[in-house]
Amino acid sequence: MMSAISAGNYKEVLAGLPGLPGVYRYFDEAGTCLYVGKARDLKRRVSSYFRKTGQSPRIALMVQKIARLETTVVRSEAEALLLENNLIKTLNPKYNILFRDDKSYPYLKISVDEFPRVSYYRGGVDRKNRYFGPYPNASAVREAISVLQKVFHLRTCEEAVFHNRARACLMGQMGRCSAPCVRAVSAAQYAQDVEDACAFLRGRTDEIMQGLTDAMMNAAEDRRYEEAAVLRDRISLLRDVMQQQAVDTTGGDTDADIIVVLIKNGAVCVNLAVVRGGRHLGDHAYFPDFSRSLGGELSADEVFEAFISHHYCGVPAPDVVISQAAADPKEAARILSALAGRKVTFVHEPQMTRRKWYEMAVTNAVIALDRHIAESAGESRRIDDLISALKLELTPEERQALRIECFDISHTAGEATQASCVVFEGTRMNSSLYRRFNIEGITPGDDYAAMRQVLERRYAPVARGEARLPDLVLVDGGRGQVHMARDVFSELGLDISVIVGVAKGEGRKTGLETLVFADGREPLVLGSASPALMLIAMIRDEAHRFAITGMRAKRSKTRQTSRLEDIEGIGPVRRRKLLTHFGGMKTLKNASIEDIAKIDGISRKLAEQIYSQLHGAQVA
Repeated sequence: MMSAISAGNYKEVLAGLPGLPGVYRYFDEAGTCLYVGKARDLKRRVSSYFRKTGQSPRIALMVQKIARLETTVVRSEAEALLLENNLIKTLNPKYNILFRDDKSYPYLKISVDEFPRVSYYRGGVDRKNRYFGPYPNASAVREAISVLQKVFHLRTCEEAVFHNRARACLMGQMGRCSAPCVRAVSAAQYAQDVEDACAFLRGRTDEIMQGLTDAMMNAAEDRRYEEAAVLRDRISLLRDVMQQQAVDTTGGDTDADIIVVLIKNGAVCVNLAVVRGGRHLGDHAYFPDFSRSLGGELSADEVFEAFISHHYCGVPAPDVVISQAAADPKEAARILSALAGRKVTFVHEPQMTRRKWYEMAVTNAVIALDRHIAESAGESRRIDDLISALKLELTPEERQALRIECFDISHTAGEATQASCVVFEGTRMNSSLYRRFNIEGITPGDDYAAMRQVLERRYAPVARGEARLPDLVLVDGGRGQVHMARDVFSELGLDISVIVGVAKGEGRKTGLETLVFADGREPLVLGSASPALMLIAMIRDEAHRFAITGMRAKRSKTRQTSRLEDIEGIGPVRRRKLLTHFGGMKTLKNASIEDIAKIDGISRKLAEQIYSQLHGAQVA
């Protein structure tokens, strides 16, 4: 439902709202979304914004700008939470507290095979494999994988490597893997190791220790001393891992999240500590974005509610959530349970072990926020120095939304030419806006032609009014690249004053760069002590890194497939089957004719042709 709303008619609009769960949106006269909110009772919730007294300065300021109200009724509060999260992402409302989306959360994955593989995983989970997590960060997953290797000797190798081993790999020789690739362990024993690993990840360590101890004693009684020694070492390793855990469980809490909200000097930190399977997996600090124009102070309760609505729409909630940030513990428990679709226990005043968890999370939040404030202050100084040095005329709002795009060209002697575009927005690099451009139809090694092509492709939509021109366009290069960029912008009718070339100094050392301008200004040498130059160099180096990684990936793909493309009878389907099965050209080259002929669609004759092509010799 859409309604125009003002000081004169708000009572009539509010009277027509239903007392049902839903989502409401406020817009100003220009049609800009001001705020997106959820409600268990739309009429009661929206009416609370229009009370004449008791409003915070923040809410009062926003209400003055409301010109239109939109509402959507849903079937349940859980649906309202999901819809609110989606609308915040699409509408980017001015007055909501915004959390940056992780593309996905890290999990530990155990595949379902005869000899399952343990691996690091990001993405959507399925029911075929087993997943543990989500973990707070990638290092926590890799640490868990390392433990499973040491204690349970599970494999981590790719399928293509696993199916084409003639002898145990280095991990197997070191005793970090039971080497199922060469059948050094039976399928039954490996399956038991996998089940023990899963039980360990679920926190059933006492059960595992007892089972290993019983197996060791039985092996010793039967005089299978080597087997008993292996089990003894495994018990010792598992005990060491358990002793390294700094946090004990309460006995019942095997899965819990601890959420701390800290506000200091206008900066906000939400620190999430994760306990899974009775083990503390570490912390992850989030720093939400919010409008500085709101006035007044944010409350911890506002930040907490925004965080749980965002975070638990993407990952399942644990059985227990611990936080002192919620103003209404019952409301927090109700929201969490609605998101999870089951009962979630919310602990507002933790005691004993839970208190220790919370205090640890608070300590880590203080450290993370202090570091973030220091880094932001340094970043702000660099931005201010850049604006001053380049004489950029920006309003405070434009300064807050400063956008810099930087381009770089990368190739190897003309092969696999790629251009990169990285974006600095606000106060940080925004990797979600990075782009790579495959450069084609030019003379190999012609960097000027490559720069012309990428600039035309990137800024043609800007010339058509479909996108915004950034405040600064950096090109990695001197006068030649700047002249090329100026020609492109002139042809497109764009402002050439935003173009700045970053010419490398003597020995290509950072700090000796010269800035070259497209609008006729004299070249500028800022000097190695300039904060502005450090910011420019950081953006330029990121563009170079992004271009290099893309070029290498493209070059590797080209080189992997080019030799197969020369073989008659090998089309895209068979080429994909070969590379998928063997994992790459190196493993394929080491395969025998018999191994190649096992691939579906590859005859013995064709396998001989492939082998001959790869080895440069005729098959007898």
